[in-house]
Amino acid sequence: MRFRAVVAATAVLLVGSGTAVAAAAHKTVSLDVNGETTTVTTWSGSVEGLLDEKDIEISERDLVAPLGALQDGAEIVVRHARQIDVQTDGTAESVWTTALTADEALETLASRGADVRLLATRSTADGRPELSLELTLDGPADVVVDGQTLTVDDGSTTVGDALDGLGITLGEHDTVTVTRTDAGRVSVVVSRVTVEEVTTTSEIAFGTVTQDDASRYVGQKAVVTQGVAGVRTVVDRVTTVDGVETARETLSDTVAQAPVDEVVKVGTKKRAAASSSSGSAITAGGAADSLNWAALAKCESGGNASIVSATGKYHGLYQFSVATWQAVGGTGLPSQASADEQTARAKMLYNRSGAGQWPHCGSRLFS
Repeated sequence: MRFRAVVAATAVLLVGSGTAVAAAAHKTVSLDVNGETTTVTTWSGSVEGLLDEKDIEISERDLVAPLGALQDGAEIVVRHARQIDVQTDGTAESVWTTALTADEALETLASRGADVRLLATRSTADGRPELSLELTLDGPADVVVDGQTLTVDDGSTTVGDALDGLGITLGEHDTVTVTRTDAGRVSVVVSRVTVEEVTTTSEIAFGTVTQDDASRYVGQKAVVTQGVAGVRTVVDRVTTVDGVETARETLSDTVAQAPVDEVVKVGTKKRAAASSSSGSAITAGGAADSLNWAALAKCESGGNASIVSATGKYHGLYQFSVATWQAVGGTGLPSQASADEQTARAKMLYNRSGAGQWPHCGSRLFS
């Protein structure tokens, strides 16, 4: 805003009024522009005319006091408004202020919320923190960084110079805010911010598929395809502030390896009742009936009637070889016979040859 018209009107008035009036209109005033005070002389009859004369431009956001007629000895204060970034209770916004220092700005903004901070912007050229206000007019200021509080003896300095003076280097994502302590001191707070991509992997459980198998007896199962767990890979962008995670954004979530279902064949073949060649039920009789056959089976096979040893030589509850099985009247494979038939023929074997047929587990019969 310029005041050429005001100056022109004053000049006309001075010409029309003569030398005596002109002498009376000559004034000496104090002019404070953004804290820089000078003593000036002027013929202007108004504050507006003085500012126009000194090429001081004023916008509607700026502060000028007083306005109107200019008196000899007057003290004129001009404060140009500056736009600063403010964070109030965690919410950031831009505001205009005519404060000269961060201390003054924080004082005038204190009523906005419980936690008011000025945000120093980072220069795109060198990353230097910039705040268009000095910290204080006079007195010390604090710098809080890396868990310690350092002192800046002369707070009438910029944020960048204060940090440089203390030898503090900022990381790429570090932030700088300015606030006031409970004791009223200006405090520059450096927050160490890291942003990194974190990759995590987790297991995807495999499913189980069962298939009917007419070649196996009911109750017999066999795993024909081993299940394999899958692998899930997640990439997150993780932000931490002073070591505390504050944000996590998932960048990708992929199945690096699909799971493989376990395939189990389940027997559907009906078992014939165990019988002798005459068709009557198999009985062993004798001392064998009073022994602990469940304990022997648990020791030999874990109680699994259809199990086959890794070598393929031994079968069923009592780990019969095919030859021994046949020697006590069995047909086919022992592991394909019913549990009752396997037990009956094991009793027959005991009655014939004793517990020595099971050298490692035979003692369990007497437990």
